[in-house]
Amino acid sequence: MLAPLVTTQATAAAAVPTRAAASSAVRRDLPEPPPTDIARAELDELTVAAPHPMTGYSRSKFPHWITQHGTCDTRETVLVRDGQDVLQDDQCRAVSGTWTSAYDGKVSSKPSTEVDIDHMVPLANGWRSGADEWTTVKRRQFANDLENPQLIAVSASSNRQKGDQSPDQWTPPLRTYWCTYSRAWTHVKYVYSLNVTAPEKAMLDTMLDTCTP
Repeated sequence: MLAPLVTTQATAAAAVPTRAAASSAVRRDLPEPPPTDIARAELDELTVAAPHPMTGYSRSKFPHWITQHGTCDTRETVLVRDGQDVLQDDQCRAVSGTWTSAYDGKVSSKPSTEVDIDHMVPLANGWRSGADEWTTVKRRQFANDLENPQLIAVSASSNRQKGDQSPDQWTPPLRTYWCTYSRAWTHVKYVYSLNVTAPEKAMLDTMLDTCTP
């Protein structure tokens, strides 16, 4: 004879999606990059050089979406940070919420298919800019950096249009985001001592010009 199925209060609670504590009515996204004058100073300090070859590159050399706490990985952590009214299941997966893409203004409600976590400075661009000489530990830090403006939840379509392109090759469709984008891109390259190409630096200068005094 089978014993009766007993559902404990803890088990029942775990099965119900919970509202993420970090989600609020005020939308946030990536950590605020430095102000324009500092970004310009950082840009001037970056080494201008030709891109390194892609020889040996693989995304697996940048271990990403590592565990941040409990069952929450980097991707889920950013989804909570950047979304509104985010609900998560007991595995920390976002199951509902609203995400507004800073790149193109698209509003999404399906995190598994409509929202990507973009690396502000793409992994492949990092490789071409000097990360090919890093240790795996440093590449893992770069790929999961929540302290600097390196990760942001955006529409999947804009992320895939961007690919691994630098600002001279791709810019956010929303020109109103150019100021933040250029400050963030410059700061990440500065923090990690990555190179820029001459066209990349010129475009970053142009984008910084869109910042209001």
